[in-house]
Amino acid sequence: MIRIIKADGTAEREQIASMRSRAAEVGADIERAVGAVMQDVREKGFSAVEKYSLQFDRKAPYEIGMETLEEAYARCTGGLISAMEHAAANIRDYNEALLATSREWISPDGGIVGRVVRGLTRVGLYVPGGTAAYPSSVLMNAIPAKVAGVKELIMVTPPTENLNDAVLAAAKIAGVDRVIAVGGAQAVAALAYGAGFIPKVDKLVGPGNAYVAAAKRMAYGTLDIDMVAGPSEVLVIADESADPKYVAADLLSQAEHDRLASSVLLTTSQGLATRVDAEIIRQTSYLGRSEIIAASLRDFGCAIVCRDLKQAAELANVVAPEHLEIVTEDPRSLLPDIQNAGAVFLGAWSPEPLGDYLAGPDHVLPTSGTARFFSPLSVDSFLKTMSVVEFSRETLAPIREEIVTMAEAEHLTAHANSIRVRFE
Repeated sequence: MIRIIKADGTAEREQIASMRSRAAEVGADIERAVGAVMQDVREKGFSAVEKYSLQFDRKAPYEIGMETLEEAYARCTGGLISAMEHAAANIRDYNEALLATSREWISPDGGIVGRVVRGLTRVGLYVPGGTAAYPSSVLMNAIPAKVAGVKELIMVTPPTENLNDAVLAAAKIAGVDRVIAVGGAQAVAALAYGAGFIPKVDKLVGPGNAYVAAAKRMAYGTLDIDMVAGPSEVLVIADESADPKYVAADLLSQAEHDRLASSVLLTTSQGLATRVDAEIIRQTSYLGRSEIIAASLRDFGCAIVCRDLKQAAELANVVAPEHLEIVTEDPRSLLPDIQNAGAVFLGAWSPEPLGDYLAGPDHVLPTSGTARFFSPLSVDSFLKTMSVVEFSRETLAPIREEIVTMAEAEHLTAHANSIRVRFE
């Protein structure tokens, strides 16, 4: 069951504030514990990583051989392998289409300028252990990296007693180069600073618990990270033409993630909001995570009745949701009004789970309003560029005095001298 409220300038602001509050600051106790682990690993290397692995996971870090991935692949059902291979192909095709290329051109002053695009050298991929086994996230994180030309992709995952076959099979499909059984903040620290057979990486991607998230924040600057993701969220814009059964199902698909997930409907129809609420009650009765769904919808779910679709789009831009579905009579016509969203799904036949698994664009998306300035993970996330400048004496000569003038205005006489000496 969800609350139905009318947009009046206050109710919707309270709902947005409630959604943002889910991304609360990490507790001081977690910060202290993770800070100690990071410092210990930085100073003592692998011995510290091993100590924390034995303490928290009861097993020392070890490398998982490629033959183990092959065996896991063989144990998975044919249907699952087929689905993952299909998803991998779509993700690969999408990112290959986005891949930036190096280019050069002649500047107005006659010199050659441009940029060279390179893939990162080494990237780490964190994959949670325990009950959080998501092979789709392995595909979504690893394949864009490989398309970018990352030379070495290292997956780390906690050394649980029974490593998940689907996760290991996904690593094989995605082309992961090495898999190391190590988890927690100590895994992040090892990848940030290097520890024994665990090399330091240029970037770390992938989800994790609060300790892993805190460690990624602390490591940022020593390495790059994808983002520190908050609880999942979906916002659906729907008009009277929408099928309440579909809208309810899509709201529920996010609510089942966890108790902090947010599912919000923006609609121009009070009648649709009422029918969606009835469908939510009906469908929840046969879903497996009904307690989590109920808590999520109670605390962070609602339907807001808007004056028109323009107001709905304006509210959506303020929320800047992770997932935005537009289920209206003409969904594409509203797209130009959308400024802030992680991913936009147009029409009744483009539900959010399509993007989670098979469409091609990444499901690693900005949350908690950060779609105002962050973008989804993609091949771009694993690329860096270098500027290229090539002038000759003939093309530098006409502009040399302007460079000298600007350098002297900044009291950088050595900069000015670097130009002058070439023409003495």
